[in-house]
Amino acid sequence: MGSWNPDHYLKFGDERTRPSLDLVSHIAVECPEVVIDLGCGPGNSTQVLTRRWPEARVLGLDSSEQMIEAARVKYPHQEWIVSTIEGWSPEQPVDVVFSNAALQWLPDHGPLVARLFGYVARGGALAFQIPSADFALVRALIHEVARAGAWAPRMRGPLHALTMEPVDFYYDRLASSARKVDMWETEYIHVMESATAIVEWMSSTGLRPFLDVLESQQESERFVAELTDRVVESYPPRSDGRVLFPFKRTFVIVYA
Repeated sequence: MGSWNPDHYLKFGDERTRPSLDLVSHIAVECPEVVIDLGCGPGNSTQVLTRRWPEARVLGLDSSEQMIEAARVKYPHQEWIVSTIEGWSPEQPVDVVFSNAALQWLPDHGPLVARLFGYVARGGALAFQIPSADFALVRALIHEVARAGAWAPRMRGPLHALTMEPVDFYYDRLASSARKVDMWETEYIHVMESATAIVEWMSSTGLRPFLDVLESQQESERFVAELTDRVVESYPPRSDGRVLFPFKRTFVIVYA
């Protein structure tokens, strides 16, 4: 997959950070010593953790050197690690293992979440948030475009790039070894300036795998244009000209 663009990602920074605020506010761990943010991006979600637990050692981890560099520049006094989530293994158990909108980029969630929970210290928690298994409409539109054009033979990978399981999947994988499980889903209604802003939002996240396999700038522009036409038709403007963008997310907190 191509490199991440921190500036593009943070264009919708408030909307992207809000789920991390909601998740952190529900974690019932009062005085953790060590907290790690897996898939921290440019560090916006990591700041939510440092504000909640100012006395803790809070680390941010991301596989993107561009994202970590942006985090180091903006928050130079914090600890940042360039690593994949799959390759991370702590020397000692961690009190809070946290991830905001990152695990969906990884396959095999059964062994993945079990392994991450295995790194949690007694009395601590694994807490993560991902887009819900019920696709937002825009995801379905992206898949329609991917399957419709001359690029279709190259789209098998992108069509399976994200992994989002239903809530009962995570419960069944974790409940037997957990002290307590807290799970919920929230549908955010983002108020966007236009339907094209939805495409821009997706272009820095879920649209990236599709754009990465296109062979030219012209082909990319054609893909985005076809997607934009569908999005404009599917997300009508409201009374003030803005567009409502519903986006459902799954939250899981598992206590050791």
